[in-house]
Amino acid sequence: MSFPRITGSNFSYQHLPFDRFLDDAAGLGREEVELWGVAPHFHVPQVSDAEARAVRRRVASRGLRVRCLTPEQVMYPVNIASPDSRLRASSIAMFRRAAELCAELGAELLLLTPGRGYENEPPEAGWRRSADALGEIAAHAAALGVTCVLEPLQRVESNVLNDSRALARMLDEVAAPNLAAVLDTVGMAVAGESVDDYFDVLGDRVRHVHLIDGRPAGHLAWGDGELPLAEYLAAFSRRGYDGFMTFELFGDGTYAFAPRPVVERCLSAVRAASGRAGG
Repeated sequence: MSFPRITGSNFSYQHLPFDRFLDDAAGLGREEVELWGVAPHFHVPQVSDAEARAVRRRVASRGLRVRCLTPEQVMYPVNIASPDSRLRASSIAMFRRAAELCAELGAELLLLTPGRGYENEPPEAGWRRSADALGEIAAHAAALGVTCVLEPLQRVESNVLNDSRALARMLDEVAAPNLAAVLDTVGMAVAGESVDDYFDVLGDRVRHVHLIDGRPAGHLAWGDGELPLAEYLAAFSRRGYDGFMTFELFGDGTYAFAPRPVVERCLSAVRAASGRAGG
């Protein structure tokens, strides 16, 4: 099994300067990064085009490039399926702006989530609002040369889209050539699914992966949970996935005290599972 392509990412670096994250990513041999749009590193509503270009230069100065922009969204008042028309409009505007910032950063991918509707309304109502919003965002991104990737969420996070089958249905319904899929191993496990389930229904539409441990939830570092990550890696290899993977490390917040050793531990585990010292 070849060593997978692992991004550097600033998940768990939110309490450290952005340059510290970039230095660590370069020092750990990463070539591309997934940029979490968290304040103060890259708060999408406040970043200007000039500031985004300056970030691109800071990234490039370490021999890195931005692969994916992931705006902070799930826990914020960002909800493209909201029944509140003002909140939904501002959420769509945030993602449209994020697509423009992707273009300035030179990032290929913009990560989206489906939002949620009210619990006491018909499920199809939230689905319809989400689908319409995704179509609008993807169309704007397409004009900028940006691909959007959509991540299913856990049921506690969204009542719109929670598994690979719903994700495939949404991609089919929106039918945007530049809208693809994210596989998050925790979300996958919480839904009771496998890597093969995702590739059976989505195939090569899986364009990005969050490789994380859990119990089954938790967004934990490799070894802090109970998920069979080595088996997942073997399945990715067997299914021919050659895209990037990201350690989306949140845990209980303590990873942010000293994130680099946690990332090093994850990289070491991937090397051991891959049977080689490279990467």
